[in-house]
Amino acid sequence: MANQPMSFTNIKTFGPVDEKALAQLERCAEQAPHAVLCADHHVGYSQPIGGAVAYEQYVSPSGVGYDIGCGNKAVKTNLLASHIDLAKVMDEIVRQIGFGVGRPNPEPVDHPVLDQIAKAEFRPQRKLIQLAASQLGTVGSGNHYVDLFRDEDGVLWVGVHFGSRGFGHKTASGFLSLAAGGAFDEPAPPSEMDAPPTLLHVRSRLGEEYIEAMMLAGDYAYAGRDLVVAKVLEILGARAVEEVHNHHNFAWEEEHFGTKLWVVRKGCTPAYPGQRGFVGADMGGESVILEGVDSDDAAQALYSTVHGAGRVMSRTEAAGKSRWRKGKKESISKGRVDWDDVRARLRERGLELRGGGADEAPEVYKRLDEVLEHHAGTIRIVHRLTPIGVAMAGDDVYDPYKD
Repeated sequence: MANQPMSFTNIKTFGPVDEKALAQLERCAEQAPHAVLCADHHVGYSQPIGGAVAYEQYVSPSGVGYDIGCGNKAVKTNLLASHIDLAKVMDEIVRQIGFGVGRPNPEPVDHPVLDQIAKAEFRPQRKLIQLAASQLGTVGSGNHYVDLFRDEDGVLWVGVHFGSRGFGHKTASGFLSLAAGGAFDEPAPPSEMDAPPTLLHVRSRLGEEYIEAMMLAGDYAYAGRDLVVAKVLEILGARAVEEVHNHHNFAWEEEHFGTKLWVVRKGCTPAYPGQRGFVGADMGGESVILEGVDSDDAAQALYSTVHGAGRVMSRTEAAGKSRWRKGKKESISKGRVDWDDVRARLRERGLELRGGGADEAPEVYKRLDEVLEHHAGTIRIVHRLTPIGVAMAGDDVYDPYKD
């Protein structure tokens, strides 16, 4: 039986609660009437991952985070998974799509979103056009991926998870700098993980500019996922017959309990009744297509649900300490995960893995089914997706911004 959600004053929680993450959310909720902690939660920068905060008059750049518009897209194809040359397809995916921080697209693409950036209402974003153009349609690193799945009927699905790349990161950093009195092109001031939220009044000039810039970064993230999925479909010689696309690092103006609110979801997915979402597990576990349902718990959750399984082990704990010298990674201490063993286990199951590392091994995540069980009554499972191919940046890719 699922654990019953626990109610605090104005905070709805699901599943076992991490006290440090809850303390972060309570700090953010001091200026908000409602907040939510989903079952995949863990500590984040200022606002916990898996947390939603609903403000009446504020938007929070620290709450949205650096990877603005990070999200998931899944498409059901017209192919059976058994009918493809899996190893060859995975080789083509990593050859034709860029993985890794700062990596440019192997084949630069054009898209209307680049015209939007070139003419951005918030003018400082215009200076980011070259960065945006070079990274459009690339995936990044950390827990970002391109996966192939087999559903319960043997049908092939494509699933991706990533966000707004360097364009979103520089937009977020710029506004955190502006909020602290600096310039947009200056780095964000250093801050502690448990720093109070950075809040901008939605009717202030800076608040209005942030909302405009955030929306554009979200459009860029959506365009990137569309382009990557289209490239994979091209490699497969397939077409999409169903699409599910949503994001989880964003602020939405919504109505809850009769009041208009700005809901800031970090690592937390909208799940209104009938709204479908793609939620990934770990590289070896079943992912799902889920759908929001109407209930009192769903309403109190601000119609929000998980965006993944949630970490139980830090990257350093999993992979050990390392340092980069002259472009090469040097190990300082070993972590808890035997990456060679992980790869062997996945290979025995027939999973084609490209890239990845110990800090993304299955054991560093919660079990998705257990996490979703805590949200019973707020969502229903529509499809179960078994991974057959996983492509990620390798652990030899330097990335100071891993999730």
